[in-house]
Amino acid sequence: MNILKVNGIDLAYDSYGNETDETILLIAGLGTQMIRWTVPFCEMLAARGFRVIRFDNRDTGLSTHFSHHPTLDFEALAKTLMSGQRPYIPYSLNDMSDDVIGLLDALGIKKAHVVGRSMGGMIAQLAAGRYPERVLSLTSIMSTTGNPDLPPTSPEVMALMTRPAPNPMEDEAGYLAHSLAFAKRIAGTGYPFEENEYRSLIREEVQRAYDPGSVGRQIAAIAVSGDRRPHLEKVTVPALIIHGMDDPMFVPACGKDTAQAISGAEFMLLEGMGHDLPPQLFETIADGIERTARRNG
Repeated sequence: MNILKVNGIDLAYDSYGNETDETILLIAGLGTQMIRWTVPFCEMLAARGFRVIRFDNRDTGLSTHFSHHPTLDFEALAKTLMSGQRPYIPYSLNDMSDDVIGLLDALGIKKAHVVGRSMGGMIAQLAAGRYPERVLSLTSIMSTTGNPDLPPTSPEVMALMTRPAPNPMEDEAGYLAHSLAFAKRIAGTGYPFEENEYRSLIREEVQRAYDPGSVGRQIAAIAVSGDRRPHLEKVTVPALIIHGMDDPMFVPACGKDTAQAISGAEFMLLEGMGHDLPPQLFETIADGIERTARRNG
C-alpha cells in the first residue's frame, strides 16, 4: 500500500501486474474502501495483461478524511435541494473525478481504462466525460446517470443505508449485524450471500479506518452532482455498462439509461446480480472489462 499527494490530499493505492502494461483503474463505491475490489479480482485482471490499480477515494480508508466538517443532516440537505439552493458540501463528485486524473498524473500514467462501481461508476463517468484525452475505456458497474426521471431508490433501502450504526469500537457485534443486514438486503438473489466473507471484509475496513461521517459527506456529493448525461454524450471511447437485474439501489432502468447516454456503449444486464459483485461473476465481469479495453486497440 502506498500514499501519494494528489490535489492537496493524500490518496492511498496499491498496484498489481506489470507497470509497463496498460492501466485499469478501479474506483470504489459509496463509503467503501479499495479492498472491496478484492485481491483475487485484481489478480484476475492483471493476469490478462493489465496493470491494475485500486485506491481509496477521498474520505475513505487510508486516504485523507474530511472529518472536521459537520455531520450531514439528511433532512436539511433534502430541504435545501428542494428549494433550488446548493447546500454547502466539502467536496463534489467532480472533485473526486479530478482525484482520478490527479492520481494518474502522480503515477506518470498518461491514459487508463477506468472502472467504477456504484458511486465509483459515477466518478468514472465524469472522468471519461470531463477528461476524454486521459481515458482509454469506461466500464460503469451498478451505477446511474443522475437523470431525475429515473425511478429513485426505495425509501426502505435508503433508510437501511442511512440509519445510524452502532460504534464498532464499543459494540462490534451490533455494528456487524447492522452492516450485514444492509449488505444482504442489496445483494442479488442468484448467488449465495457469503456472510463470513462479508463479515471479514467489514472488519478489515473498520481496522483500516472508521469514519461514520464519510458516507453522509459522499451522499451529499452525489446529491448535488446533477444529471451526468451531458458529460456522457461526450464519451467516445469504448464503454460497457454492467447492471444487475436484482439491483434494489439502482434499478435496471438506471443502467439502461447510462448505456443509452453513451454512443456505442454495450449494456450487460446480469440475472441474479444485485448491488454487489459476487465472486461467481468475477470471470464474467473481468471478461467484459477486458473486451471493452481491447476494443480501444
